[in-house]
Amino acid sequence: MSKSYRVIQWGTGNVGLQSLRSLIRHPKLELVGLHANSDAKQGKDAGELAGLDVVTGVKATNDVDALIALAPDCCVYMANGELRAKDATDDMARLLRAGIDVVGVALIQFIYPAHGDPNLRDVLEEACRVGGSTLFINGIDPGFSGDVLPLAALQIAGEVEEIRVQEICDYSTYEDPDFTGVAFGFGKDASASPIMGMPGMLTSGWGAMVRLMADALGVELEEIREVYERDFAKEAFECPMMRVEAGECGAVRFELQGIVDGKPFIVTEHVNRLGLDQAPHWPKAPEGRSGVHRAIVKGNPDVQLECFTKGEDGDHNTGGVQATANRVINAIPQVVGMNAGMVSTLDLPWTPSGNLATG
Repeated sequence: MSKSYRVIQWGTGNVGLQSLRSLIRHPKLELVGLHANSDAKQGKDAGELAGLDVVTGVKATNDVDALIALAPDCCVYMANGELRAKDATDDMARLLRAGIDVVGVALIQFIYPAHGDPNLRDVLEEACRVGGSTLFINGIDPGFSGDVLPLAALQIAGEVEEIRVQEICDYSTYEDPDFTGVAFGFGKDASASPIMGMPGMLTSGWGAMVRLMADALGVELEEIREVYERDFAKEAFECPMMRVEAGECGAVRFELQGIVDGKPFIVTEHVNRLGLDQAPHWPKAPEGRSGVHRAIVKGNPDVQLECFTKGEDGDHNTGGVQATANRVINAIPQVVGMNAGMVSTLDLPWTPSGNLATG
């Protein structure tokens, strides 16, 4: 990657923090603008907001017109989109109409554009057409674990009986109680009705991975079935995510099953705990690991690939958040200059990092 790309970032939350750090440190990506909603962040240097001991000269602003006027090659969109789908769609459409390519982690239903809400998709596709721009949404899960990882495993597979993608992760050190905690239903008793357990919610979020793989393999899904289970703490405990009382949810397991010939053929499975001792009867990461992303191709031969992340602070959840940001940041050189439209992993070549520590 010889060319340098001028980028702006939109959003400074959990993933945005790690994204901002990656952009500031990247020798071939020039951060030229930063969007932040919070009044407290206005005018602050990107380096300060990233928690880095550097002064970038890039100040946070909520002036969208000023950011568009910078004419960046790309916007890295890191704002939450799942709880504000229309607003996120409008944000990205405004950038796309201005001819700015967008990569991001919001609106995960568009990891595979054909899967997403057609009303939102129509807005984004029209914006791409008007601006001659490109939109790519991805992450680690949903994202990499359900497209790149199984596609890599399938390169050496023969007969394929089932494809299973797993995220098995101890979320106890992931300090996101207001979104992840609420959505999954952690810390709630059996009478609660968490967002993830509502019919259609799992399909909206993770179904894109199932549909992408089905289309990549040329198989027709008869339906997508949802499974959502909770396990409740036997004793009260406290972790960085939250405090959990006895009888409250300490672990969640779910599956999306893409059905072919009446049987699960493409399966996305999550097992997420607030501590390795929770739900000991459910699948676990390998010994000594707090999390794994795994692709299993059952057939002849069986193939299994495993992915582990560790952040700069040594934590696996930090590593996962960093990987989520880097998945789309690393795609910038491929996305910029593509034909206009919404794209997925199936449209991109491999997108390795261009930030090489060779000095």
